Amino acid sequence: MAIAALIGNAARICVWWRDVDWRAAGAFAITAAPGAAFGAQTLIALNEYWVEIGLGIFLIIVVPLRRAMSRAGRTVTLAGLAIAGAPLGFLTGLVASTGPINAPLFLAYGLTRGSYISTEAASSLAMYVTKVSVFQILGALPPEVALRGLVIGGTLIVGALFAKQLVLRIPPAKFGVLMDILLIGSGTGLIWNVFIV
Repeated sequence: MAIAALIGNAARICVWWRDVDWRAAGAFAITAAPGAAFGAQTLIALNEYWVEIGLGIFLIIVVPLRRAMSRAGRTVTLAGLAIAGAPLGFLTGLVASTGPINAPLFLAYGLTRGSYISTEAASSLAMYVTKVSVFQILGALPPEVALRGLVIGGTLIVGALFAKQLVLRIPPAKFGVLMDILLIGSGTGLIWNVFIV
């Protein structure tokens, strides 16, 4: 999944190239990439089920928190992105994907639609390059697993191209509502998956 996410994020950057907020992506990635390295090392020796339950709960409760911040007129600054990068990078190293967890942060920074998708992808790319590198160095990335990641990543490229046309049709205000629904769905899915699998 780390390889697939690496390819998928690269595709989103290419599709939304003109909308990337490089300062925001850099502020987040500068601490998130080292955090992802530490998280990937920890993952090899840790049971990730408890982590996924915690992430699921976090995703569900972060929606009303983000909305309360928005009503109060509070936003996240570049410094806030850098501070949040380290723990979120660590979590990205632990689990398959933390894209939904990054969402409230970049939305609170003021990004929406293409700028949100591309900037979050640019910052995530740094984390996944680091994560894949750590897995490779620690011998946790056999060739058959890498091949599966490349195949899944190829489908994500196609998805990024088709998604752009849909996202451009969504008004910015409704984009935030859609993201809230996806956050709640992702959190519920993480918790559900732990108890079903």
